[in-house]
Amino acid sequence: MQLFEVMITHKLGKLFLPTILRAHIVVILNNDVARKGLCRSRPDRAKMVSVVGAVFVALSLAPLLVLSVPPIGTQPEQVHISYAGFPGSMQITWTTFNETEESTVEYGLWGGRLFELTAKGKATLFVDGGSEGRKMYIHRVTLIDLRPASAYVYHCGSEAGWSDVFSFTALNESTSWSPRFAIYGDMGNENPQSLARLQKETQVGMYDVILHVGDFAYDMHEDNGRIGDEFMRQIQSIAAYVPYMTCPGNHEAEYNFSNYRNRFSMPGQTESLWYSWNVGSAHIISLSTEIYFFLDYGVDLIFKQYEWLKKDLEEANKPENRAERPWIITMGHRPMYCSNNDKDDCTQFESYVRLGRNDTKPPAPGLEDLLYLYGVDLELWAHEHTYERLWPVYGYKVFNGSIEQPYVNPKSPVHIITGSAGCRENHDTFIPNPRDWSAFRSTDYGYTRMQVHNTSHLYLEQVSDDQYGKVIDSIWVVKEKHGFSAWF
Repeated sequence: MQLFEVMITHKLGKLFLPTILRAHIVVILNNDVARKGLCRSRPDRAKMVSVVGAVFVALSLAPLLVLSVPPIGTQPEQVHISYAGFPGSMQITWTTFNETEESTVEYGLWGGRLFELTAKGKATLFVDGGSEGRKMYIHRVTLIDLRPASAYVYHCGSEAGWSDVFSFTALNESTSWSPRFAIYGDMGNENPQSLARLQKETQVGMYDVILHVGDFAYDMHEDNGRIGDEFMRQIQSIAAYVPYMTCPGNHEAEYNFSNYRNRFSMPGQTESLWYSWNVGSAHIISLSTEIYFFLDYGVDLIFKQYEWLKKDLEEANKPENRAERPWIITMGHRPMYCSNNDKDDCTQFESYVRLGRNDTKPPAPGLEDLLYLYGVDLELWAHEHTYERLWPVYGYKVFNGSIEQPYVNPKSPVHIITGSAGCRENHDTFIPNPRDWSAFRSTDYGYTRMQVHNTSHLYLEQVSDDQYGKVIDSIWVVKEKHGFSAWF
């Protein structure tokens, strides 16, 4: 008999085993089976019997192995990754409830030597603002010099406890790459209607990036932060494998957005409130709409974000930059336009996000004119628990490219509202008669897919989870030129 460390595979994919055994198990194979290259050739029936027998041996040992699991307080959980904002990077974030001596990620190229590389980071103490003052440690490690478009295997933790084994693909740095996105907002612990479908689609490799457009868990601060813990565990099956990029929503506001600011790790120095990054031929900007509503946390944040955004757009519009990444896409939680039957926001009242606020000193500027001036192509929103696609719109007026092809060379930004992933607040409703700028509306639970195909073509489609994954809406946005001059 001889010991071999192998990954059990099948033509349909990996054989999923209990966590303690998932990545690699020790199987006992006889020399004859090993000599024939069981792990390298298509298994016949006899070989499969040997493998299955080995799996049952390994499973029978699982209770003994579990005895060696470290105390739960130092065991990593809530693992998620995000793009760190510069080529060849990925940020790994996780939580423990006790302090550990180090924060380590061990990783390696898929198919190479397991965990041949090591990166160190640090942990930050986060004390939830609830009555219990619960403590947790948020660990962050940045991986650098990753090989573009290459798959990596990793785990994170310390000698006091290691996470499960996960994998990710480093972002392709080419501007001719066509990245694929899943986009949604307003997903909670209760009634996360779209989650299972998103988990499966992530596992089969349909997405390169996830964009979560605000409102998490409902709400992360509740039960002294335990709802936040549950949510972060819930999305781990997606967020540990694909960069999970976020923006804040109104449900994150408690304790000055502390759960959001501490649990997520976005690029830049604003604790994930606003930032930008590049992927393929797109420049993506994440914004906080909530600074217009929660003034107790500082009116100055409106002006800081506005000035930062203006500089970021100026940089993105330099001729050499706009030529390389012509698509400018923004994401923010509360939409400028909507036709929902709400008591607040953009149907009954003018949008603070669109027009600004006149009740502050000095008056706070809105964002619509600025985004229009710098030729933003696509604006992604959530907050309304529905899906709504708008005609190209600016100043409440429709500026279609043409009657026959409204999204071919549109004369103003395109808006998409995608806040129907599923939460305890269920659906929103629409006013009976849509506005002139409203092109398509749906109250189905679901999410949006996007692919930036090249410098001129961008594809969007809406998936209905209520209708078992049916695509209920789709458009191509086609632009022969980008920037402010494209509006004329």
